[in-house]
Amino acid sequence: MFQRILVAVDPGPTRLSAVGLAGDLARLTDAQVRVLHVAASTATLAAVVPLEDDAQAKAVIDEALAALHDKGVKADAALVHGLTTQIATAISEAAVEFGADLIVLSPHHRGSVEALFNPRVSDAVAHASRAAVLLAPEDGTDA
Repeated sequence: MFQRILVAVDPGPTRLSAVGLAGDLARLTDAQVRVLHVAASTATLAAVVPLEDDAQAKAVIDEALAALHDKGVKADAALVHGLTTQIATAISEAAVEFGADLIVLSPHHRGSVEALFNPRVSDAVAHASRAAVLLAPEDGTDA
């Protein structure tokens, strides 16, 4: 079964369900978990603008690690920086580096027109990754 689970988290509230699901699966299979957070920036014509500072990014990771450790799960974390257009690539590369056999993400629902111009990170990760990808349901918010 799964031995190395990468759970990608963002600052949104749906991250709690992804962390909870990854933790539950890790307990069942005695897997190791790596929490990944991509601190995103956006590029404008004049500058690259961070969408969160390092303290906020670290708080997202610390919260996820605490929830996993409370469940008795072996977990570590990685923080990377990238443009919003590079998030899926960063997740896929981190999964390869970690040797993940499962990637857990929280989906972000968009309309079909918006998704055409701005693809979902979860879709891009699923297409780029060789590991299994599991989307955590949004309604389960307990980590």
